[in-house]
Amino acid sequence: MSQVYQYDCIVVGAGHAGTEAALAAARLGARTVLLTTNLDTVGQMSCNPAIGGVAKGHLVREIDALGGLMGRAIDATGIQFRMLNLRKGPAMHSPRAQADKKAYQFWVKQFVESHPNVDLRQEIVEDLLVEPTASGQRIRGVRVRGGADYLAPTVVLTTGTFLQAIMHTGEAQTPGGRAGEGTTAGISGALQRLGFRLDRFKTGTPPRLNGRTIDWSQTELQPGDESPQPFSFLTDRLECEQLPCWITYTNEHVHELIRANLHRAPMYSGQINSRGPRYCPSIEDKIVRFADKDRHQLFLEPEGRNTHEIYVNGISTSLPRDVQDAIMRMIPGLERAQIMRYGYAVEYDFCPPDQLRPTLETKQVSGLFFAGQINGTTGYEEAAGQGLIAGANAALAQQGRELVIDRDQAYLGVLIDDLTTTSVDEPYRLFTSRAEYRLLLRQDNADRRLTRLGQAYGLVEPERYSRLVLKEEQIAAVEQVLLTRRLEGGTTLEKHLRRPEVEWPELVALAPELGSVSPEVATQVTFDVKYSGYVARQQVQIDRQRRLAQKRIPDNFDFSGLQQLRIEAREELSRFRPATLDQAQRISGITPADIAVVMLYLDRH
Repeated sequence: MSQVYQYDCIVVGAGHAGTEAALAAARLGARTVLLTTNLDTVGQMSCNPAIGGVAKGHLVREIDALGGLMGRAIDATGIQFRMLNLRKGPAMHSPRAQADKKAYQFWVKQFVESHPNVDLRQEIVEDLLVEPTASGQRIRGVRVRGGADYLAPTVVLTTGTFLQAIMHTGEAQTPGGRAGEGTTAGISGALQRLGFRLDRFKTGTPPRLNGRTIDWSQTELQPGDESPQPFSFLTDRLECEQLPCWITYTNEHVHELIRANLHRAPMYSGQINSRGPRYCPSIEDKIVRFADKDRHQLFLEPEGRNTHEIYVNGISTSLPRDVQDAIMRMIPGLERAQIMRYGYAVEYDFCPPDQLRPTLETKQVSGLFFAGQINGTTGYEEAAGQGLIAGANAALAQQGRELVIDRDQAYLGVLIDDLTTTSVDEPYRLFTSRAEYRLLLRQDNADRRLTRLGQAYGLVEPERYSRLVLKEEQIAAVEQVLLTRRLEGGTTLEKHLRRPEVEWPELVALAPELGSVSPEVATQVTFDVKYSGYVARQQVQIDRQRRLAQKRIPDNFDFSGLQQLRIEAREELSRFRPATLDQAQRISGITPADIAVVMLYLDRH
């Protein structure tokens, strides 16, 4: 008789999605087990040694505002911090940090090990256990290698790039989802048996170099910010020695060499047929797609404080080893650099996310949730955000509740809504341009947008909530001063601050008591005042969308029976099964006339 272990929630995979999922479920009181094929890779950064960036930094702040782990982890282990896009408006400001990869990984592992309600175990999951219900199928648990069963009413799959994964370096092919590790075949078979559609994507990684063999004199220095800003709202200040990054460039000689060897590149030889990320292309793709460019920028990023290993950001490749060696000989500063790890591409299975509800629960099997690259996304941050929402909903499902974040509340809402209403035909990456309400969704106000919501659901610890309350009280007090204090002409300080050329120091000169206001509160008040007009207009749009969102569509609604709908509309609505009219109108190919037909039917019945 096989061994049986009973839990409230099972999380499969301990990467960025899995760790956030397990911790979120545990914070909500679910006794959770986190299963991973290798305990030595919990929280591992498989690719670049960085957290954040454009829109991704917003996500990390939102994850933190909801009590998540990622912001605290990078604050504790970062080696360089920068705020991107400071020359643009505040909606575009995005924090980014280089990480000490090993320190980050160990910090996350220890945090998970120390957390109440989480058991961390090394197991290889080979099958999913389900049982029939009156309306379909329900998850029962998972079976691991060796025959043991883990049983729970909810399971979160966060399998990364490991489902039937194949690594490519030139003509060489190796089973595995990450260098030095294997692949997972059983879960793909189980998903197909349960009726899920699977597809294939590919991603890639660049070579890593020995920094001791790089001629730094031929590169450009890229230091961190003089006054680095933390990611977590629980971190008061960052006090760490920052390490620099460096910049170099490809050239025409490199491009000629790559063009001459395209027939040996798996993406062009026919060896790989799956789609890769458009916004993070391989160097082969760059040379073909941007043939008019005579050079491409490369960032040389240290992988940690206690290693010479350098990540070459911008030259992801699956070209053969001899070509990678030759490329390095031609790049300024890298002529004598030793490659420590060669670049490669990975092909892997994913489940198109139109098979998910907005809670990230699957439509096919109740109690089963997906998060991360299994949903066709890229990036640590996108994975972590999905993990938090999936883990929270796995626990909430057992309480008869759910957490759905709207597009006007967070980039997390944008991310999940994009996935579940439009699905993906290439690896998904989040950008600020995807958010129609991005002036409201700034990285600096993530706590004001989400921490109170997190507290209502039980995701947020008391210290975080008390910090938010204090901050909001301080903001209200400052705003009262601005509204009541007047200049000689009768203009209030609030109206004076609306002028584009007026900055906070000028207000402090006019009202010295504002000099004691913290920089964080001063920033919040400044942005609130200067962009109040734009925000008010966006709020009108949000209110209109919420009226549509209130029109719920029953789960069993028969779109195929609505003969007034176009055939294409019936097919797409039946495929995505939107929960509201607001979701329905964002499905590709659905017209306002289609929405009017569905709304009329709902109103009549």
